[in-house]
Amino acid sequence: MGGLSYQVLTILLHRPVNLDPGLPVVTVVGSIKGASLPRRSWYGIAGAAFLTASGAIHLDLYLTGYNSIPTIGPLFLLQIIAAFGLAIAIPATGHRLAYAAGAGFAIATLGGYLLSLKVGLFGFTEVRTTSGIVAGIIDVAAFAVLSAGLLSGLSLRGRPAVRRPVPVVVSASVIALALLGVFVATPKAPPAVSASGTSGGAQTLDARSINGAKLLTDAKGLTLYTFAPDGQDKSVCYGTCAAYWPPVPGNVGAGPGVTGKIGTIKRTDGSTQATYNGHPLYTYVGDKAPGSDGGNNINLNGGLWRDVPVTGG
Repeated sequence: MGGLSYQVLTILLHRPVNLDPGLPVVTVVGSIKGASLPRRSWYGIAGAAFLTASGAIHLDLYLTGYNSIPTIGPLFLLQIIAAFGLAIAIPATGHRLAYAAGAGFAIATLGGYLLSLKVGLFGFTEVRTTSGIVAGIIDVAAFAVLSAGLLSGLSLRGRPAVRRPVPVVVSASVIALALLGVFVATPKAPPAVSASGTSGGAQTLDARSINGAKLLTDAKGLTLYTFAPDGQDKSVCYGTCAAYWPPVPGNVGAGPGVTGKIGTIKRTDGSTQATYNGHPLYTYVGDKAPGSDGGNNINLNGGLWRDVPVTGG
């Protein structure tokens, strides 16, 4: 019984206690929860706060339009549920596996954002926005504190599992921040409206068959869209909205099959924008090739987006 007491004391003190050389002494200290729970619990609280903040940003994006994007919408919902679930589980359990899951989730979320910025995911291309950058920084912070909590007090055979955990975590976090900076500084360029078309080099709007319907496109075949909140000959899509939905430059002509009225309006920044029957026209960053209409029926950036059917011709 005395030997068991010494062993328990050894674990609690985190060092060998050999009051009697004849008694066995446990020198291997290893628990899935570790020995420095008080310090690590602060890491857990901070990590949970960062995960909650990240989840809140993604919830706002989901409710304001991302829920209508195919594939991306359900993934956003799963991401939100996971963020809030981990934010509860980490401080509630104090378990290293929860810390590991939280750190992995944060860095995976950041990775998904960076990929969507550079190459696109599931037909959706992210653009550089303040909320996206803030969420990325929060994800790095969550990864840093949860990784620190994961490694805090972790030991194998009486020795620290990671001799210098702080430099390791800091180095990984700096690399993640650097990647975020590079990807944000060089996002994927949105598809440009073609300058080729009719004689004289004028741009044209064409009628092309896309998914069984004749729709309005630019000269490259990229589908064009209208924005429900726009007024007659007036655009309300600026800033982040215009980054997702680049306005079609004005002064265009009608290509084969286009029978509606084509016009030009001036935007608040002084640039021109093409209209069709009085509706300002846009392309969509998610459309990567002619024949795509990924922006149709999406409720994003404050309103519903629709492709433009062409009749007659």
